[in-house]
Amino acid sequence: MPAVTVPDITLLQRTPVADLLTARPRPVISLSTAPSGFEGEGFPVRRAFMGAPLAAIDPFIMLDQMGEVEYAAGEPKGTPWHPHRGFETVTYMLDGILDHRDSNGGGGRISDGDTQWMTAGGGILHIETPPEFLVASGGLFHGFQLWVNLPRAKKWSPPAYQDIRSREVKLLASPDGGTLLRLIAGDVGGHSGPGSTQTPIALVHATLQPGAELDLPWRPDFNALVYALSGRGAVGAERVGIQAGQLAVYGAGDRIVVKASEHQDQRTPALDVLILGGLPIKEPVAWLGPFVMNTRDEVVQAFEDYQAGKLGVIPAAHSNPHNTPTSVVESGHE
Repeated sequence: MPAVTVPDITLLQRTPVADLLTARPRPVISLSTAPSGFEGEGFPVRRAFMGAPLAAIDPFIMLDQMGEVEYAAGEPKGTPWHPHRGFETVTYMLDGILDHRDSNGGGGRISDGDTQWMTAGGGILHIETPPEFLVASGGLFHGFQLWVNLPRAKKWSPPAYQDIRSREVKLLASPDGGTLLRLIAGDVGGHSGPGSTQTPIALVHATLQPGAELDLPWRPDFNALVYALSGRGAVGAERVGIQAGQLAVYGAGDRIVVKASEHQDQRTPALDVLILGGLPIKEPVAWLGPFVMNTRDEVVQAFEDYQAGKLGVIPAAHSNPHNTPTSVVESGHE
C-alpha cells in the first residue's frame, strides 16, 4: 500500500485552500474501532461501520476492510455465487487480484488500485474469487468493499457494472503537497472522480505523509466519514487520535481535517485513510443478508424471487454445484 502513486506529487492539481474565515471545520462526533471477522469462504475482514451511529452513515450500509493478509499457497479465498438486490457494491483493491462475474454479463479482474462498481438494483447474482494462479502461489491480499444504499425509487433499477481502472482515478495533491488523494467517485473541491453513482456520494483514498495535514472542502449536505487503513494520526480540528482500523464520524460543517502523526512505524510509513460521504436517503432500511430494501415484506419477496430464479441465472461456464451458495444469508455480505 498504496496501490497508486506518482513520481512527483508537485505536478498534480491541488485541492483548494479552505477559507478559514467562513468554512466551518466538522467536529468529530464518534470514533469506533472495527471488529474483526471472516467472510465468504473464510477471508478475514474488519467491519468498519460496526459501532458507528446508524443515522450518521446513511446512505452507506457496510464497509469491510478485506485483509491485509499474506496468504500461503492454496490459501486465497473468495465468495461463492450469491444474490443481491436494492443497493450497489463497490470493491477497491490495494494489493492482490480479484475476479468478478455476474449474471448480467458484467465482470473483470481488479488489482492494485482498480475498482469494480456493481449496481444490484432489482436483482443480480455474482461471484468474487482470486484467479487460480494466485490460489496456487498465495500472496498479499488487501482491499475493501463498500455497500451504498439505493433510494426506494432506484431499488428496482436494471443491474449495471462499472470497471474503473487505476489509471482513470483522479489524482490530486493537497495545497502543501503532503497528501496524495485518489478521487474514485464524486466531486471534491471542484474535481470529479470517474465512478458513476446512483446515490450522490464522494469516495477518496488519501495518503498523508508524516506530519502532513489535509484540510479538505466537503459538501455541507453530505455526511463525512474517515476510516484509517494504516498508520496513525488525528482527525477534526479538535485533534482526536486515530489509528489503523478506526472510523471517525464527523458532524456538520464545510471541511474535513485529518493530520498524520509526525512519527509512523517502519511498516506503515504514512497515514492511509478512506474519506467518504454522501447525501442521506432518510428512508426505512430493512436489511437481511444480501438484500437491502425498505420493508420486511420486500426482503421476504427478494428471498422468494431468488429461490424462484428471478434474480438471474449463473452463466453456463460457471454453473457447477460447488459454486452455488447453500445459504444466501451466510454468504450475503460480499
